[in-house]
Amino acid sequence: MAEEQNKKPCRFWIWASASVVFRLILISFPGNLNLSSRPEVSTPLTSIRRLAEGYWLKQASMSPYAGSMYHGSPLLLSVLGPLTVQRIKGQPSHLLCSLVFVIADILSAMLLRGIGQKLQMAYGLNARLLGFLKSSRDKVILPCGDIAALVYLWNPFTIVSCVGLSTSPIETLAVILALFGAVTRRVPLAAFGFVMATHLSLYPATLAIPMIILLGYGLDAPPIKLFLQTRSVENEKSSTSTVTKQAKSKQTTHLPFLWKTVMHFLFWVLLWSLYVLVLCALSLNKYGGVEEMFKRTYGFILSIEDLSPNIGVFWYFFAEVFDFFRNFFLIVFHVNVLFMLLPLAIRLKHRPCFLAFVYLAISSILKSYPSVGDSALYLSLCALFVNELVDMKFSFFLFCGYLGISLLSPVMHNLWIWRGTGNANFYFGNAIGYACFQIVFVVESVSAMLNHDRALRRSSSNHGEVNS
Repeated sequence: MAEEQNKKPCRFWIWASASVVFRLILISFPGNLNLSSRPEVSTPLTSIRRLAEGYWLKQASMSPYAGSMYHGSPLLLSVLGPLTVQRIKGQPSHLLCSLVFVIADILSAMLLRGIGQKLQMAYGLNARLLGFLKSSRDKVILPCGDIAALVYLWNPFTIVSCVGLSTSPIETLAVILALFGAVTRRVPLAAFGFVMATHLSLYPATLAIPMIILLGYGLDAPPIKLFLQTRSVENEKSSTSTVTKQAKSKQTTHLPFLWKTVMHFLFWVLLWSLYVLVLCALSLNKYGGVEEMFKRTYGFILSIEDLSPNIGVFWYFFAEVFDFFRNFFLIVFHVNVLFMLLPLAIRLKHRPCFLAFVYLAISSILKSYPSVGDSALYLSLCALFVNELVDMKFSFFLFCGYLGISLLSPVMHNLWIWRGTGNANFYFGNAIGYACFQIVFVVESVSAMLNHDRALRRSSSNHGEVNS
């Protein structure tokens, strides 16, 4: 038994090292297999080519946002921009940027592993408190941290985002860093990750709700009613006194909310936000300042100005809609994300990490400029809940759907753009299918989690009846 436990970490590091070597082999190919030109990989917000164009404009004493090419963060431009112009003799172009993305993937995987280890410990502790596990040998608890890290490292979506010179690995790292800080109660780290993720891409702002719940109530756990039910059964067994029952029936029916920790988090969010805004203002002092940055980044995301094809559905819809109705449908599409936040938060408040996964998945579906890097993030987070989602339905159907869409998307794009034997409906039909599979995936994962909680409730009731 001890030898098997020692072998598991070794196997993890072997597979993790192999994934790094595989990435290094792929980035050594000239042109990076032309993945940087794929609309599934690079978007107007994540393309390294647009970032290089913005850096060239800034070096020429012009605004990096001139010409409507670059729409990313000025801080990211300052970090990655110099790497786009440096060349190593005999090596592929943008090699240094590719190495930065490989490092970002490694760090994201390690942070995912840390999150999974915390969730695994909480899962085992809650199971023992509810009486489902008398010892660690009663039931095999899957190492969700190792699984999530390996899923992230070997996910084809993650690999093509890294090799295809997309800045998605940097955005993913910021999101996972925020969740890791919240899980481990490192409040400044959580606030820093949240601010950077929101700065790089607007949509991670929705993570404020699950992060506040996570810092206030703690890690994912079964509903509090199960613990109260189990406790009441133990109280009845230990004492039959009427006075004792009345005293114990007055126990609190809800967990205390740690307002101090949450206020500490909000303070650090404000502090990091001011720091980032000051840096952006200094970087764009001669080119319009922070106002220009908001207009060219967040305004570009919300107004959907670029209608180049991608794996989303917005580009086709707004290319066909009349200009008179454009603002109305912009409001409808963006508010659609906000409508789902409160109901899901109320229903899944006892599982904040899973709630963060659901929010990220919904944002990936309804983003203005989605890429496969967004899917890689929420698929990896889903692997953190392998113990709870073990009975998830349609898993094989969804796997085949994702695989089929991934193979058909380049084919449809080639038939439309290069061969001229198809039209925009070919590629848009593929995007619609991709969105449908993502919706089914989110619905089934939420249903599986709720069914898992119901199964725990029934098992707890049966366990109480047997003990009584």
